[in-house]
Amino acid sequence: MTAVTDRPTVASGGAPLPVSLKQARLPRWAPPVIALVAAGAGCGIGLGAGLDSTIQWGLIAAALFVLGTYVLSAAVEGGRQAKDRLATSMVWTSFLLAVIPLASLLWETVARGIKVLNVYFLSHSMGTLPDALPGGGIYHAIIGTLEQVGLATLIAAPIGLLTAIYLVEYGRGRFAKTVTFFVDVMTGIPSIVAGLFILSVWILILGFGPSGFAGAMALAILMMPVVVRSTEEMLKLVPNELREASLALGVPKWRTILKVVLPTSLGGITTGVMLAIARITGETAPVLLLVWGAKTINNNPFDGAQQSLPLYVFQQWQIGTDAAYDRAWGAALVLIAFVMILNLVARGIARWKAPKTHR
Repeated sequence: MTAVTDRPTVASGGAPLPVSLKQARLPRWAPPVIALVAAGAGCGIGLGAGLDSTIQWGLIAAALFVLGTYVLSAAVEGGRQAKDRLATSMVWTSFLLAVIPLASLLWETVARGIKVLNVYFLSHSMGTLPDALPGGGIYHAIIGTLEQVGLATLIAAPIGLLTAIYLVEYGRGRFAKTVTFFVDVMTGIPSIVAGLFILSVWILILGFGPSGFAGAMALAILMMPVVVRSTEEMLKLVPNELREASLALGVPKWRTILKVVLPTSLGGITTGVMLAIARITGETAPVLLLVWGAKTINNNPFDGAQQSLPLYVFQQWQIGTDAAYDRAWGAALVLIAFVMILNLVARGIARWKAPKTHR
């Protein structure tokens, strides 16, 4: 620790000396040491109190870390720096409390799903295999997921893009406010409501049977508000000077949007669409109502029941045998990998299309 220098501020001849502005500080190794001490104390308190859950031990250790950091900093560095340390320690503690469950979930999924993950599992369907026996695969579920999500994207992405363009470039008055209101409402609707709406209209009223297309329409309803909101925010980030420069040259507004506004915001729009796709990929309720699930391969999303990865996981977990549990974990691992790839692609596109800065 660096102490405040206690030396005279006036020399013997009367000339003033420079005053040191250095303040006592905790060394860099102090936070890790406090964390280790807090972890040990948390384990000791947990054992002494007879607490069986390690989660309780971790919460005690986190509280002790925050409290210990604040008390030690206040004693050495003063109240102002102690408050800063308190905020920093709370941020790091909250981050760890959020990451640990996610890391635990990912580790558990990988550890259990890797048992059945092989080429056979990815290239075969359940076919006529009894659910209680080991074997089978998820090929039919992968095909169904890709087709349903692809159709939902073809429906939702153009509608969401055009709606966002209208709201940003043309939307004025009561009608635009009404559209914005319904977009906000659609953002918060449960997925089961979208599935019930398509079920009542497409199947019960119009008389069509269950199909991948029916599930895709419900997924499109869930996807559209996400696309609208993300695209709207990206279009608002385009500087008005670019629009004004194009219009000053006599370019029509529609052409300005097509040639100036959209290319400028293309990276953010693509990222929003990819994240919307990742959001609907794991939906189960609409697929359960409208697609029903199938054990065999159905490459036609417009006729007959299909399978999907989230529905496959749900159905295998319902069976309750060890072989079914293994298949469920394997399908869950593939689904997580698919969503993770979509997120990585979205980040890559955003970085690729980001404006280049030269300094």
